[in-house]
Amino acid sequence: MATQMFEGRGHAAIYQKYRFAPGKELQETILSYLQEKRANPAELVVDVGCGSGQGTRFLAAHFKKVVGTDISEAQIQEARGAPSLPNVSYLVCPAEELPFKDASVGILTSFTAVHWFDIEKFMREANRVVKPGGCVVISTYTVDMSLHYGNCSEKLTKAFRESWDLLLKYSHNRIKLVLEDYKEIFEALPFPDKKRITDIFDKIPMTVAGVVGYLESVSPYQAFMKNDPKAAKSLLQETEKRMLETMGVSSRETPVEFWVRHVCVLGCK
Repeated sequence: MATQMFEGRGHAAIYQKYRFAPGKELQETILSYLQEKRANPAELVVDVGCGSGQGTRFLAAHFKKVVGTDISEAQIQEARGAPSLPNVSYLVCPAEELPFKDASVGILTSFTAVHWFDIEKFMREANRVVKPGGCVVISTYTVDMSLHYGNCSEKLTKAFRESWDLLLKYSHNRIKLVLEDYKEIFEALPFPDKKRITDIFDKIPMTVAGVVGYLESVSPYQAFMKNDPKAAKSLLQETEKRMLETMGVSSRETPVEFWVRHVCVLGCK
């Protein structure tokens, strides 16, 4: 059964504000693979589990028609409210029941979402809707993250990692799929022509406020909030305070570089 973690309107708004779009290296990995497989021009691209649409909007710049789908009404409202190109639309539906005809989708994508799906049902559905010669692109960012600023990057990363490690105690068991670099998801993809890339590194420009906001958006933090709201809020405040002190700055809008490792599963039907 699929796991629904991002339903609330408040959480969806945080998600829209602080989740980052696919970085340059991940984008290039995806686009070069699709070019190699001659999947472009695809008539229809479907982005499943699109959340507030960060990945969907990246796709819209490269393909004719892009549809983002998500089970959460609140996330889709956020996606529809964000500025985007006219070739993008959004639908509320489960990942395991896509409202598309058999063999009608040129490219099916999913960014940092598949670990929440019923994997077996989703893969069956992907196989149904993707046309022969079409492609599937499934990626996630991992917990392999670091922060970079001047000569204090090591201390800054330590402060971030300590907060992240505390949050991971509240993580759902589905996160193990991410921790194992989507190995199980790669194995479940029913296409013989497939590959998994585990060493895509991106440098995402952020601010101190953005890093703290990202922590607030993750599912373990939301679980921590339900369990102990006071301690959860205190963790974010303490993380921000440590970051600012380490950097020797006072503004939470100070830019930092957020380095993250992605895993990408690619397949051609």
